[in-house]
Order: sequence, then structure tokens, then C-alpha cells
Amino acid sequence: MSKMVNVMVVGEGASEQNFVVQVLAPYLAVKGIYLQATQISKKGEKGGDVKFSRAQRDVLNFLKQREDLVVATFVDYYGVKEWPGLEEVRGLSEPTPADIARIMNDAAVEDIQEKLKNVQVNRRYIPFTAVHEFEALLFSDAEILSSELGIDIALIRSALHECGSPEQVNTHPDTSPSNRLMAWTNGHYSKAQRGIVIAGKIGVDKMRQECPNFDAWLKRLESLVDGDD
Repeated sequence: MSKMVNVMVVGEGASEQNFVVQVLAPYLAVKGIYLQATQISKKGEKGGDVKFSRAQRDVLNFLKQREDLVVATFVDYYGVKEWPGLEEVRGLSEPTPADIARIMNDAAVEDIQEKLKNVQVNRRYIPFTAVHEFEALLFSDAEILSSELGIDIALIRSALHECGSPEQVNTHPDTSPSNRLMAWTNGHYSKAQRGIVIAGKIGVDKMRQECPNFDAWLKRLESLVDGDD
């Protein structure tokens, strides 16, 4: 192991925070990447109301506090209300997950760099835009998702065939990943609890195989200790 790196992940809400702490942190720790997680903050509460103006304060504060700390944001494209690059994405006729992540992540980095001229923001701020939701990762293994939630596996496979891949399961209010799961379980799907358990059973490696956008983010983090950054 060439070196170690500490990463603070500022997540959209409890699900993202729990996923980072319970699933991602143990996976990356063996590689020398030590994750902590918090939720996007605003006065008096955490999570919800996903706007860059809120996340920006947290990112700036963490980057200023410690020169050796890397900061990441973890938000769902589906739930974002305001974010750099969002209007550009929405102006595209058929943006791919790669398009969405690239545009929004690059715009966020550019915004933070403007605020911190003397900080290596491109190296120390590594945003992740989940396309379209955290739940998209759960579609990486149809058999486990079906078994854990008691869903007909044909429904899951049909959604994947229709959309093309887990990260392309779309943003329509009735067909987003989380809303599909809620409908298929008659409203009994719990994002912050059951979703994290399922993610753990599927495993990070399987998610990386099926979700290129997610894999690209982890490769970016891994590059910090591999000497490629």
C-alpha cells in the first residue's frame, strides 16, 4: 500500500450516509482509503432539500479545515433541485448517465475552485452524482433484489431490459428506481434501512460491474492511493 487517504463524504441524506459508512467504508479501507460520512447540513436539520448552495458550505468548510482531507459529495440526480450544470443536463434530449455525471461533477468542481483559488480542488474534491438514484445500484443483482424484497424477478429484469442498465432506470415519478421498488412492495420498501442491507448483500464489486458511473467514482478515489492522481 503506497499511502493512505482520508475522505469525508457529504451525502444527500441518511441512505447515502449509511451506505458510505456500512458498505463502502469497509470495502475501501483495505485499500488505504478511509471514509467518513455526514449529511448535507442546514440550520437545525440534516438531509433533504438537495441544493448545491447547502452542499457548497459543507464542502468549503471541510476543505479549509484540513489540507490532507479529500471531500466528496454523494447526491441523487433524481432528487436534486439546484446544482451546477443541472440546467445544461436538462437541456439535453437524451443524456446518458455518463453525460449527467460528467457535466454536474465538473461544474461543481469548477464552482468550488472559484471559491478556493489556492486549494487543489481538482484533487481534493471528488463529487459523485448517482444516476438516477441510490436505488439504481440495487438493480445490479436482480436475483438478490428479488429475493430480499419478495419481488417477482421478471419485473426487475423487464425494467433492466427496458432501460438498458441499472443506472439508466429513469427519472419519471412512476418509474424511478425507488418508486418502482415502492410499487412492487406495496409501499413497504425502506430506503434508509432495507436498501442498505440489500446493498451489502449485493456487494460493491457487483455494483461496479453493472454501474460504470459508480465504478468511475471509486476508481477516482482509488487513484489517490495508487499514485495515478
